[in-house]
Amino acid sequence: MVTITDVLPRSRAAKAGIRANDVLVSINGHEISDVLDYRFYLAEERLTISLLRDGKPLTVKIKKQEYDDIGLDFETPLMDKKHSCENKCVFCFIDQLPKGLRSSLYFKDDDSRLSFLHGNYVTLTNLHDKDIQRIIDMHISPVNVSVHTTNPDLRVKMMKNKRSGEVLSYLKRLADAGITLCCQIVLCKGLNDGEELTRTMHDLAALYPAMESTSVVPAGLTKFRDGLYHLEPFTPEECSAVIDQINAFGNACLAHYGSRLFFPADEFYIKAGRPLPDDEFYESYAQIENGVGMLTDLRTGFVYEMEQADEYAERFSAPRTVSIVTGEAAHAELRAISDDLEARFRGLTVHVWPIKNNFFGELITVAGLLTATDMIDQLSGKELGDALLFSATSLRAEGDVFLDDLTPDDLSRALGVPAIPVPSDACELIRSVLGI
Repeated sequence: MVTITDVLPRSRAAKAGIRANDVLVSINGHEISDVLDYRFYLAEERLTISLLRDGKPLTVKIKKQEYDDIGLDFETPLMDKKHSCENKCVFCFIDQLPKGLRSSLYFKDDDSRLSFLHGNYVTLTNLHDKDIQRIIDMHISPVNVSVHTTNPDLRVKMMKNKRSGEVLSYLKRLADAGITLCCQIVLCKGLNDGEELTRTMHDLAALYPAMESTSVVPAGLTKFRDGLYHLEPFTPEECSAVIDQINAFGNACLAHYGSRLFFPADEFYIKAGRPLPDDEFYESYAQIENGVGMLTDLRTGFVYEMEQADEYAERFSAPRTVSIVTGEAAHAELRAISDDLEARFRGLTVHVWPIKNNFFGELITVAGLLTATDMIDQLSGKELGDALLFSATSLRAEGDVFLDDLTPDDLSRALGVPAIPVPSDACELIRSVLGI
């Protein structure tokens, strides 16, 4: 049962007499406990909705088109509290955060509903047989799973949860039911790499075609690891070996299944000093949100957009000087793009400033974990031009606050230049640089 907080005016629900503060009990006899129940059972054309109003039962009937909404709002998007993580993973990034940040940053979600709705990754450890059956019955797909290893004992060691090994059986159960799985392996040096990584890739490949893709990303290590499990970063040589290992297995999968299935994160290539693969390597870019193929996608998009360079030139007004701020990982790629833009558009000057992550530690090199504090410290006194462009991924989902609780307006005031968030998209980047 969930409480209705608002009913949209002139909606089907309003016309049926449903009011704010009514309690939604069931739809067509199916109990409603959260957003998945609600969306699934709302899809039918004829609805019998059971409610409680001031503690008294009430029934209304609504006829509509299949999948149409009826106009109800609830306190939270999930219509329920988020499910928290029950693990204590040795590589957990949240455990490596400094004290004093906003409280929401310390919440560890592990919610299969968020996996379906927003692409979050789950570990399956807080699910049980009835939850898995619900996913199957509702065909909630895809499910994004943080696997890390298919060795049950090693998974228990890495995740500090006695259920983390046994729930691996859910992967096959979901796959057999036709649920698409997108998987993730956070690679930790000396734990789940080497032969263990080969074992994990082999076991996951056996779940094809349900297992659609798996990213392999290095564990993010901040400077706040006192008292935590000792982990060391991969050296450039080790990163190169990891790439070769994953791609050799991926090549075999490509020959056998028609897809390479396993993809190393961009970070491995950058640290190894190796060129990133081309566009075709990443197939559908299924793992781009995990930092897999992001830079190649940006480069490919840039090449495509420059086929319309004359159209951009017609709208560009010189002279213009802008600054792009980024993490150390993406600096070379953004510098190359900026050089190309400067050569094409006379009167354009682009500064690209790589920011060292002093806030979290120098091992963190991605733009999405930059703070306004580091930008201000390292850019004060620099000639920034007409605008400062930064990655929108460094802001929270609402697009208003950095990890250090400063805002784009704070950044702008401190540096005396408009601070503009830019999505990870070539067209948006070009437009922002050119000011069009």
